[in-house]
Amino acid sequence: MSETGPDKAFFDYLRQGRFMLQRAVSDGRYVFYPRAVAPGDGAALEWIEASGLGRVYSTTVVRKKPPEPSYNVALIDLAEGPRMMSRVEGIAPEAVAIGMAVKARIDASGEEPVVVFTPAEAP
Repeated sequence: MSETGPDKAFFDYLRQGRFMLQRAVSDGRYVFYPRAVAPGDGAALEWIEASGLGRVYSTTVVRKKPPEPSYNVALIDLAEGPRMMSRVEGIAPEAVAIGMAVKARIDASGEEPVVVFTPAEAP
């Protein structure tokens, strides 16, 4: 993976075990995916620790050829406002529901760390 600028900073934070978002200094709007300046007005951005809370906006199940397990791909509305693509773990892919409260965690089991979500309430 070739990382530069804001991408590099985002993944460096993940490697440190921190889920960070950017926020516009001018008006406090949060943005995701990492950018050099805020969309629309070009405002400066600062890094802020994410709450890690969100709700499933949309979900789909990706079915794999057995014996590989199926998994879900979900759009998550973060509590801070931005929407991000991820997956919900710790629950059957078919059980992930629109509106479900979720909490972020950093999965460092692969080549690069990624933000994934788990149900915030018992399924």
